[in-house]
Amino acid sequence: MTTPKTLTIATRQSPLALWQANFVKDELQKLYPQMDIRLLELVTKGDKILDTPLAKIGGKGLFVKELETALLTGQADIAVHSLKDVPMVLPEGLTIGAYLDRHSPFDAFVSNDFESLDELPQGARVGTSSLRRECQLRAYRPDLTIISLRGNVGTRLSKLDNGDYDAIILAQSGLERLGLHERIRHSLPADICLPAVGQGTLAIECRDDEIKALIKPLNHDTSALKAICERAMNHALEGGCQVPIAGFATLVDNLLHLEGRVGTPDGNTLLKVVKQISITDNAHHDAIELGQQVATELLAQGADKILATVYANA
Repeated sequence: MTTPKTLTIATRQSPLALWQANFVKDELQKLYPQMDIRLLELVTKGDKILDTPLAKIGGKGLFVKELETALLTGQADIAVHSLKDVPMVLPEGLTIGAYLDRHSPFDAFVSNDFESLDELPQGARVGTSSLRRECQLRAYRPDLTIISLRGNVGTRLSKLDNGDYDAIILAQSGLERLGLHERIRHSLPADICLPAVGQGTLAIECRDDEIKALIKPLNHDTSALKAICERAMNHALEGGCQVPIAGFATLVDNLLHLEGRVGTPDGNTLLKVVKQISITDNAHHDAIELGQQVATELLAQGADKILATVYANA
């Protein structure tokens, strides 16, 4: 493998996206100290439309399409994404070259006045942009008032601090990456709010060429296996990151475990399936098979009807 003299990383411009891109840049710089690594900062459709809930904007890849275009046109060599933003089907010629070691996959409860979700008074205003979070929160606390919340992490925290919400729910990994640990009151347990597919994992997307070999040392095998399993479930459900689907895989010893959920936004229906599989020498195949099995059972319970209604109402 010939190491190129320069490497360009496509990234969004939000503080969190820049942290993620610079994290990858630093890791690559350790591997290739002579390489000149640069950032290409781009604005995506999802960054531009901030006054509409994500589910109503429509389309997939709201936060990645412009970055993928930069890869396909040669403006960039790699793109760094939060995996939960990456569509299940990538454009022809592109691939995920590395899944980094997963940070916390859980959701964080953030409030200035209350210590936990259980302490919120009846009718409390809770902000989130996620139908996945909304359906699970409503299933657990039907009395809560769920209000759409868009913007980067700083914007969302400012809205909380201005009194627009009693609490907001954010990805714990994002807060921790930005050094905002003190804003986290507690992590929502998976039994209350199962994480999004891929949440907490950074993915490096690239063209399917020599660059893939260059970034391979950054791949974390266990995180990759869990991500592949979760994404196989989401793919079989024909889901994206703006629908009420949750999926969380764990690996203990040689046993891969996956829980999947699909719910109605009002929280009245929350389908749950849990399955596990023993990992063989063909771990990649096993992970995909488990994801597909969970999706099949969710569909048998009526997940397709729930998702069809969500898409129709978007």
